[in-house]
Amino acid sequence: MHDELSIQRACTDLVSRYAYLNDERRFEELAGLFTEDAVLYRPSAPGQAIHGREAILAAFRKRPADTVTFHVCSDILIDVQGKDAAQGKSRILLLSAVRPLDGTVPAAGAPVPGVFIDRFALTEEGWRFAERRGSFWIGSAT
Repeated sequence: MHDELSIQRACTDLVSRYAYLNDERRFEELAGLFTEDAVLYRPSAPGQAIHGREAILAAFRKRPADTVTFHVCSDILIDVQGKDAAQGKSRILLLSAVRPLDGTVPAAGAPVPGVFIDRFALTEEGWRFAERRGSFWIGSAT
């Protein structure tokens, strides 16, 4: 699985899987998308690095339980650097809301656009994020 198209597909799948697992609050699986020594910069805190898979998992577990999110990913571009490395970028649109206690549909706030810049690495577990840098567009609410 080292040809360029296979690598691009695997890395694109990571970007999409990240969004789904994040929105479904499946944080253990989400953290598993990263290398053991990965670095994550969340769009809400682009200057604050989270180092390592365990720290990334701990950061996601701190999310408020009453917050629901919906990440839309688009324009995913993957640049293969070699048989075990790739870089990528993608656009995101984040919708989030507080889950009502009465079970009604949450009222989402304004959509927040942003970008991710990624470095991918091939590991024994398959392709993983080595670094993920997110940021919201200037002027967007965070």
